[in-house]
Amino acid sequence: MLRQLIFLLICITFLSSCTKEPDLTGFDSEAFKKDKGACSGEREKQLNWLKNHKANWKGVSSNHLEDFLGKPDAQQLADRNQEYYIYFLEKGPQCNKISAPSNAQSIAFRFSAIGLATEITFQLGVPL
Repeated sequence: MLRQLIFLLICITFLSSCTKEPDLTGFDSEAFKKDKGACSGEREKQLNWLKNHKANWKGVSSNHLEDFLGKPDAQQLADRNQEYYIYFLEKGPQCNKISAPSNAQSIAFRFSAIGLATEITFQLGVPL
């Protein structure tokens, strides 16, 4: 039992050390983090950068993503221990109440069961 636990800890450490760091040249991470719910318009200014560099985020861990973008505006659990982090990119009803239904532009990061970004999509609002 102890050997299995040690092996599991080594595997987790190895996997977390192999995550990718995205190239954020030209991206204002601090402004993005401060603009909760995209209510002050700073995230919207970075929309083109995000669309043009979407592939940079694949393979990034959920922990690293939070370091770069802050806590997500919404989180959803999916099948097979996958989850989504959703960040609003423009002003909308979420500015009055973050849980309010909104069709504002957003970006969703899908994470695999081991916590690595596998898919990045642009959408309207938060899908149910």
